[in-house]
Amino acid sequence: MSNNNTAAIEREKRHMGLKASARISNTIIYILLVVISIIWLIPFVCIVLQSFRMESTGRVGYVIPQVWGLGNYRKLFDPSTNFLRWYLNTFIIALVVAVVQTVIVLCMSYTLSRFRFKMRKPLMQFMLILGMFPGMLAMIILYRVLDDLHLTGQYGNAVPGLILVYVASSGMGYYVSKGFFDTIPKTLDEAARVDGANRAQVLYKIILPLAKPIVIYTILTAFMGPWGDFVFARYVSQVIPQAMNVAVGLQSWLATDTMVHDNYTLFCAGGVVVAVPVAILFMCLQRYYVEGVTGGAVKG
Repeated sequence: MSNNNTAAIEREKRHMGLKASARISNTIIYILLVVISIIWLIPFVCIVLQSFRMESTGRVGYVIPQVWGLGNYRKLFDPSTNFLRWYLNTFIIALVVAVVQTVIVLCMSYTLSRFRFKMRKPLMQFMLILGMFPGMLAMIILYRVLDDLHLTGQYGNAVPGLILVYVASSGMGYYVSKGFFDTIPKTLDEAARVDGANRAQVLYKIILPLAKPIVIYTILTAFMGPWGDFVFARYVSQVIPQAMNVAVGLQSWLATDTMVHDNYTLFCAGGVVVAVPVAILFMCLQRYYVEGVTGGAVKG
């Protein structure tokens, strides 16, 4: 009897030791995550605070404003700043690209997931390898093509030119969506085909309702790419005010000699206006974003 009690006591001690060890490790992890989050958020907090500073519009050596106000935001929406034009350009580009790219990616992913045809795997491997090369390598030739088509800033057509470039290689972003489609049983396709549905009806009425997370993930990624692009957008717009997107426009304020005196707090206000709507959208759809990433991370 005493042996059983001793064994029970030993098990209880081990159990308590494991619980204490897990509690300590979790505490350390939480503290580390909090510290990392604070470090990550400091620049954003500084930008938000500076956007409300009214005593000076240039750079200063302190973070918390001495005089608070909304003057920078009011000035931001003044027609003379061109901010609304830049914002509209960016929104149009991102919206069109999100719609077109999502359609192309989902159709390509469904095709590669469900159809079996000659050269299917070599095609997938070729697109995967080709996507590893940075897009900057093709910037010069892409600009020459857009210039020949009169789709650059000097012709006032930078917006359709950027849309064309962003959607041109959409099909190569198939791999995450295809992995998600691979997890959906093919018996659903076969049952729908038996009932008389064609391939398009199977995709839009059967597969996509079950693939809501990956659809939202694809829309978000397609929208965020053009929204935050700077390098290629600046190259195509040629820093012509009416052709710039919001990233290029805000950077143009910092690139002038008047930054210290006039535009720094205005730049901070513009950054907040650009970031807040996208951050809210992302937080609202974060659950679907995570499900889309994890659901598509399968080998197939």
